[in-house]
Amino acid sequence: MAGGFCRIIGFGGAVARWRKYAMSDLWKKFYDWLTAGLWDIDTRGLPKWRRLGIYSVRMAYVVVRELVQGDLALRAMSLVYTTLLSLVPLLAVSFSVLKAFGVHNQIEPLLYNFLTPLGPKGADLAARIVEFVENVKVGVLGSLGLAMLIYTVVSLMEKIERSFNWVWRIERMRGLGQRFSSYLTVIMIGPVLVFTALGITASVMSHSLVQQMVAIEPVGTVFLWAGKLVPYVLVWAAFTFLYHFMPNTRVKVAAAALGGLFAAVLWQTTGWLFAAFIASSARYAAIYSSFAILVVLLIWLYLSWLILLLGAQVTFYVQQPQYLSAQRVKVVLSNRLRERLALTVMFLIGYSHYHDRQPWTLDGLAEHLAVPAEAMERVLGILESCHYVVTTSDEPPAYLPARDIETIQLTELYGAVRRAEESRLLNYQRVPRLPPVEAVVERLDGAAGAALDEENLKSLVVAYRGQI
Repeated sequence: MAGGFCRIIGFGGAVARWRKYAMSDLWKKFYDWLTAGLWDIDTRGLPKWRRLGIYSVRMAYVVVRELVQGDLALRAMSLVYTTLLSLVPLLAVSFSVLKAFGVHNQIEPLLYNFLTPLGPKGADLAARIVEFVENVKVGVLGSLGLAMLIYTVVSLMEKIERSFNWVWRIERMRGLGQRFSSYLTVIMIGPVLVFTALGITASVMSHSLVQQMVAIEPVGTVFLWAGKLVPYVLVWAAFTFLYHFMPNTRVKVAAAALGGLFAAVLWQTTGWLFAAFIASSARYAAIYSSFAILVVLLIWLYLSWLILLLGAQVTFYVQQPQYLSAQRVKVVLSNRLRERLALTVMFLIGYSHYHDRQPWTLDGLAEHLAVPAEAMERVLGILESCHYVVTTSDEPPAYLPARDIETIQLTELYGAVRRAEESRLLNYQRVPRLPPVEAVVERLDGAAGAALDEENLKSLVVAYRGQI
């Protein structure tokens, strides 16, 4: 009896060990496929549905990877802090604009919809925020107070643009004047357009002809479902607009719409789950007491910003599928590549200027040369810091030669690009000089100067007879 029991126990242990080994082996195979095999698949000859499936899995992997790495979480937390400082001023500015149209009373329902996942306390918090907003008298703030109010609002928009630019790997911000004009336009015109759309929808639905059609089935059911979908469509449109407008680069509407759809669905789903969590958990109130609603608000703001940034990542990868890879792609310019790109860019800018053509923009150069915008921005930054190109005040800014192209010697340009990005901490002069090495360096510099032979950018442009 005891021996049989031991044999059963031994057999059970063997089964457990085999299952553990099989599961570990299965997980290893899945992990190897996810990190290597998935990216080795050549999708060019596959059916469309299989290409879409592989692309979706790759996109999901990359989005999860970006989330796990933590950079998005840090930026979302930074946006939460800025939102707490800017929420009342932002609503105060919108309230002042909407008051002129007589629809300022609609702010509270929209704010309540945003705070719905917070549970019953969300309505109280929305009412308290609206009370604060109504107590802000924009007309009696004075010039300094009004300036601080506008600055607080603009700082939030600026932080959002910086976060989106980081997602799009862009370092250059909009100009200061352009920031104020663009941001204030969105802040003042955006709410008016939203409430205008809602008003038009309400007017159409209340029209007698529409009411007669609603009475007919299945038209009534269709209108009922359409009315329920309006809030989701508005959220999708808001996310799409942000993804299209906020980054300081040209974002395609289709890419922004896909990213906006992803973010809208994720935001609504997270809102339901968060509301269910709040409804089923009363411990947070016992732990935090009167601070519970503030803690819950911070968590919901954090999740909302994180979802917004995840949607921005999806938009970026939809428009830039070459960045989809198992590891985060880092654009590194070798000396040879940087020199060639700099000479090519200066030639294109000089050629367009000499032949009186439309000046080049960053996106135009990147698209024409099939180079990532991140690398193109770095090269243009070098040329601008060395005073070879200047930017216009257009939107987007264009690039022009900083001086007459006949005075830009190629030897001088080549040397400036080679010396670029040296810092005070580490530069050419601080490296110890050894005679054998110095002799080699002098021969290299002499060879470069002799090869260029006092040639300038204008002679290079005039000698070219091809088409661009």
